[in-house]
Amino acid sequence: MNGKSIAILSEAERHRLVQSPLDGEGLKLLFEAGLIWLTTNQQYVNSLNVFPVPDGDTGTNMVLTMQAAFAEAESKTTKNVGEMAHTFAQGALMGARGNSGVILSQIWRGFSRALDHYDTMDSALFVRALQEARNTAYKGVVRPVEGTILTVIKDITAAVETGTVSETKLSDLLVTIVKAGDESVKHTPELLPILKQAGVVDSGGTGLFYIFEGMLRLLQGQPLDVSTAVVKPLSELELANTLETVEEGQDYEVVIDFAPHSQFSLESYYTGLSEIGTSIQVGEGDGIYRMHIHVPLDKRYEPIAYTEGLGIVKKIAMENLQDQMNSKKEESAKIKFAPVEPGQVAVVAVSPGEGLTRIFASLGAAAVVSGGQTMNPSVKEIVAAFENLPTDKIIILPNNKNIILAAQNAAKVSVKQIAVIPTRNAPQGFAAMLRLLPEGTLAENEESMKEAITEVHTGEITTATRDVTIDDVHVEKNSVIALLDGKLIISTHSIDDALFQLLSAAKVEEFERITLFYGEDMTLPRVNQMVDKIREKYPQHEVEVHDGGQPYYQLIVAIE
Repeated sequence: MNGKSIAILSEAERHRLVQSPLDGEGLKLLFEAGLIWLTTNQQYVNSLNVFPVPDGDTGTNMVLTMQAAFAEAESKTTKNVGEMAHTFAQGALMGARGNSGVILSQIWRGFSRALDHYDTMDSALFVRALQEARNTAYKGVVRPVEGTILTVIKDITAAVETGTVSETKLSDLLVTIVKAGDESVKHTPELLPILKQAGVVDSGGTGLFYIFEGMLRLLQGQPLDVSTAVVKPLSELELANTLETVEEGQDYEVVIDFAPHSQFSLESYYTGLSEIGTSIQVGEGDGIYRMHIHVPLDKRYEPIAYTEGLGIVKKIAMENLQDQMNSKKEESAKIKFAPVEPGQVAVVAVSPGEGLTRIFASLGAAAVVSGGQTMNPSVKEIVAAFENLPTDKIIILPNNKNIILAAQNAAKVSVKQIAVIPTRNAPQGFAAMLRLLPEGTLAENEESMKEAITEVHTGEITTATRDVTIDDVHVEKNSVIALLDGKLIISTHSIDDALFQLLSAAKVEEFERITLFYGEDMTLPRVNQMVDKIREKYPQHEVEVHDGGQPYYQLIVAIE
């Protein structure tokens, strides 16, 4: 993706794009513009999270899905608009991440289907493509929910399918699309009460709006890859760092604290940084600015030199991101997974932590896909985990509500027999694994596992990312919160208090076993102190503790 080249299109090239009809190369430029503008606004989309938990990954999922799509189309030189659209849609399908990414891939799938057998696209065909995109997206979801990205694609389509558009310029059509998308996004809280409670608009719908707005900005000659230059508090900047995925070319993370000179221009600073790296964030507190950026190896010192010319550098932190990723891969390689014989049922599980992965392996998983909160795996990654296993009977455990759709789409693109068990967390995944019968039929295993996941209740304890009130639970930023089976139930100021309120709310006295999986920011001695208190209060219960290694969530609690 080359944001600079697309941002400086000549007036003649821009004029050619505006005129109908549009060929394959023109459509590729529109797709690229949508991707760049979405990437520019990625962290804002991430922040539109209903629950105040550190998993606001919709923006990241949509960006990665669009990047996968554009990677397929980038090297294609065809002027045939149908062929270009098909290539883009195929890339989106395999690169789809999370619910938002999967639905977005379905939008492009329908869009491309309408362009089959066409060399060019005029405004009327664009409208027909939107209609097919809307229809395909709705059909791809078992229970469509209004107030989401589905509503936005529906409202956008409705705004342009009335009247005669055959003579309408593409730029004028996009003006109507962007206006309708903006209004639709603003209306989402009226359709989905949980959005209204949380005080946010739908994140997926907002991401789709930015894609179409990026297309329009390209045609209007407006910048695409320059941030809107909104300065965040330093605490929010630190949170944003944890939400990002390490992408190709992001070898080092550089963080600089500096006091800017009096003539400092934030917008110009962003512009300069965009020439150096990606994932740019700037925060401010007490007159000190903090800049965060991901850069390639050969540019790791450039942000420092650039910032020194604009202010007094106070502190510098630099981390090798690729080395961290490689270390994790080496550790994962040491785990022994269950051997699979032809004809047996093999299980592929998604796991967010090293410790959880080891447990899945010990229970008989044939393969694990790394992923979970904020790092949803793509359809392609899920397929890669099972395509070379020597059996055609596969069970997928997504272990996260935002990965279920991707798992189902992975099943659709494979010729193997695949069952997706709708596990929403690791404890449900473990319960399913305990029912595994490798020599049994796929149907027998599926039925047994689906029954098993109803018998375990799951609690999650993490730190709130913002102030909000949901379901009469008032949450303050940085407080400790607890969720029970995905529902926010507690906000307090200590992990211990959250844990015992969680156990009480779950009516743990009616169950037999409590299992704690502690995260990467917790220590075993600290957890053992809590375990002693649990055993003291619930002496009849069996209590276990395991190193889960999951990020963001201090504790995952299984109650059985």
